[in-house]
Amino acid sequence: MPLSRLPGSSRMRLLQFTTVKLTLCLICGILIGYYLRPSLPLSLSLTAASLILLGVVFAYYHKLPTFLFAFFTGLLAIAIGILSLTLRESHNLGRHYSQQNLDKNRAYTYKIREVLKPNGYSDRYVANVIGMDNLKVSGKILLNIAVDSSVKPLMVDDEILAYTTLYPIAPPLNPHQFNYKKYLSNIGIEHQVKLEGHEYYLKPQASTTIFGTAYRIRDHIIQNLKKEDFGAEELGVIQALLLGQRNEITAEIDTEYKDAGAYHILALSGLHIGILLGLFHFLLRPLELLPKGRTIKLVVIVLLLWAFALLAGLSASILRATTMFTFVAYALYLNRPTSHFNILALSLFFILLLLDPLLLFQVGFQLSYAAVFAIVWIYPLLQKLWIPQYWIIKKGWELVSVSIAAQLGVFPISLFYFHQFPGLFLISSLLILPFLTFILGFGILVIVLSLANSLPPVLVTIYDTVIRWMNSIIGLVAQQENFLFRNISFDTIQLILSYAIIISLVTVFIKVSYKRVVVFLVFVLCFQSYILGIGHLAQDKESLVIGHLGRNSGLIHQTGQKLTVFTTNPEATARMANDYAIAQNIIEMQHRPIKNSYLIGGKRMVILDSTNMALPKNYEVSTLVLTQSPKINLERILDSIGPNIIIADGSNYKSYISRWKATCHKKKLPFHHTGENGAFIYTWQ
Repeated sequence: MPLSRLPGSSRMRLLQFTTVKLTLCLICGILIGYYLRPSLPLSLSLTAASLILLGVVFAYYHKLPTFLFAFFTGLLAIAIGILSLTLRESHNLGRHYSQQNLDKNRAYTYKIREVLKPNGYSDRYVANVIGMDNLKVSGKILLNIAVDSSVKPLMVDDEILAYTTLYPIAPPLNPHQFNYKKYLSNIGIEHQVKLEGHEYYLKPQASTTIFGTAYRIRDHIIQNLKKEDFGAEELGVIQALLLGQRNEITAEIDTEYKDAGAYHILALSGLHIGILLGLFHFLLRPLELLPKGRTIKLVVIVLLLWAFALLAGLSASILRATTMFTFVAYALYLNRPTSHFNILALSLFFILLLLDPLLLFQVGFQLSYAAVFAIVWIYPLLQKLWIPQYWIIKKGWELVSVSIAAQLGVFPISLFYFHQFPGLFLISSLLILPFLTFILGFGILVIVLSLANSLPPVLVTIYDTVIRWMNSIIGLVAQQENFLFRNISFDTIQLILSYAIIISLVTVFIKVSYKRVVVFLVFVLCFQSYILGIGHLAQDKESLVIGHLGRNSGLIHQTGQKLTVFTTNPEATARMANDYAIAQNIIEMQHRPIKNSYLIGGKRMVILDSTNMALPKNYEVSTLVLTQSPKINLERILDSIGPNIIIADGSNYKSYISRWKATCHKKKLPFHHTGENGAFIYTWQ
C-alpha cells in the first residue's frame, strides 16, 4: 500500500502527539524495570503514588502550572511500564511453577503451545506447565523429546504427563557466543525438560485453545498443499510466505534469502500484513457504495486480517503486525489529518501494554518497528528529492525509496545482532517487491481452492513456476558474494551512535541549519573516535581462552588485533573463533596445532592429551589442562608437580571428568570443567 494513502503528513513534529510521548514514557518504564528489576511491592507503590499525584493535579488543575499535568501523566506511564514488566517476571507470579521446589522429580502436566523446528536429535516445543503434582501452576518451558520414528510428533494443545525434573537453561559456555538463555528468558522461558518417547503419557482428551485451532487449520492447509504437484523447495517457501511455517525451508534456500537481503520476504510479519491491507482496501472499495459501506468495509478488512493471522498460527510477529495494521485500517476509515507516527505509537503502546512488554527486547519486534518508523519518516523526504515524469520510473523510485528508508532504519540493529550487511538489498527489492502483492494474493487463492478441493492443476503449475523463479532470482543475487559484507564488529555504543548519525542526518535533510549540521558532524566524529579508540586499546590487549567444544579442543590466543587459534580441527573451532574475532574487532586470524606447553605471564601451562601424557622436566607447572581423555593417574601427577588449577575441556569422557573432579576435591585443588563452568580465560596486559 503506498504511503501516500495513509492519512496525515510525516513532516509534522514527532513529539507534538500525546500518544508518542506516552509510548516513549512506557518504553522508558519497561527498560527501567528490565535492567533494575524492582520488586513487585515497589512497582505497585510507584504506580499507586503516580496515580494519586496525577489525581491531585487533575483536581486542582486550574490552580497549578500546566506542565505539572503532563509531567505526572508521563510519570504514571513510566510507572505502568515498570509494573507491566515486573508482573511478567516469573518470581512475581504466585502460581508460577518456579515458586515450587524444582530440585526433585515431580509429576508435571504440559500443554503444547508452539511447535519449533526440530534438530537432528529431538523434536522441540514450547509448552505451558499447567500442573505440578496436584497443583495448578503456570509458566512456559522448552520441551525436548528425543526423535523416535515410532512416536507421533505432538501438536499444539496436546497435553502430556511426565514424571521428571526441570533444568535451568544453560548460559553460553564460550565468550561472545549467542546467549540462548537470555533469548528464551525474554520470551518468558527459564527452564527446559528432556524426555524420551516412552517417558511421557499423551492425554486422550485436552482442552482446545485458539492457538490449537489455528495450528490445526494451518496443518490441514499444509497437508492439502502437499497433495498438489508442488516442488519440495517451492512448497517450503509457500508455507513460509503464506502460513508463517519455516520448518520445511531447506538450509540452502534459507541462507540465500539472508545473503540476498530478502529474508523479510520469508519472515511473515508487517510487510505481508501491510500488503494485504492495501489489497483488501482496493478490492473491497465497492462496499463503500452501500449504506454505511465504509463501516462495513472496515469490519470486513479487520476480520480478514485477523483471519489471515489465524491461518498463520497467531505467532508473536503476526499478532503485533496485525494489531498495528488494525490501527492503520481504522485511521484509513476515519480519514482524518493525523500522523503516521500517531498511529504507530498508539499500536506500539497497546502491543507492549496488553500483549507483552518483553516484546520490546525481541529482535524481530525491534526490526519491524524500526523499519516502519524509518519508512514513514524518511520515505517522503526521498520522494521530494526527485519526482519522475514517467509512471514506471516513478513506481521504481517509490520502491527504491521505501527500501532505502527501511534499510536505514534497520541497518544498525542488523549489524549489532547479525554482523553482516547485504549490499544488493536494493536489487532484491526491485526484483521481488513489485510482484509480492500478486504472489500473496495468488497464494491466498490457491489456499482457498485447495481447501475446497477445487484447485486446478494449471494454477498449481503457474504458482509453482512463480515461486521457482523467485527462488532463482534470490539465489542469483546471493551468489554475488563480493557484495555481502560479513563479520562486521558492532557493539552497543556503535549502535547508539549510528542511530544518532542517521537521525541528525535526516533532520538536516528536513531543514538545513548550522546547528543541525554541527550536531551531525559531532556524532560522526564521535563514531570515528570510538572506532579509533577501540583499535588503540586492542593493541595492548593479550588473552588466552581455553574454549568448550564437544569432543574437540581449542585455544584462542589474542595479541592486539591478531588472533591465533590452536586446534587440531579448525572446522570445529570455526564458530567459537569467529564469534570471538567479531566481538574483539580482530583484523588477522591464523590457525596452528595445539602445543603441549605455553608460558602465560611468566607461568607454565601444560596440556596433556591421549597421545602425549609426558610432563616437561625441570618446569614448575602452574596450570594443568586435560584434553582428549588421557589415561593418567591424576593423584600421582598432582603430588609430583603441584599445579595451582586443573582444567578439563569438552573433549574428555564424562566418567573421567567425574573422577578428576573427585580427586581435585580430595586434594582441595581448584577444578574447572568447561562443560559446567564455561571457557577458562586468562587476561593480562
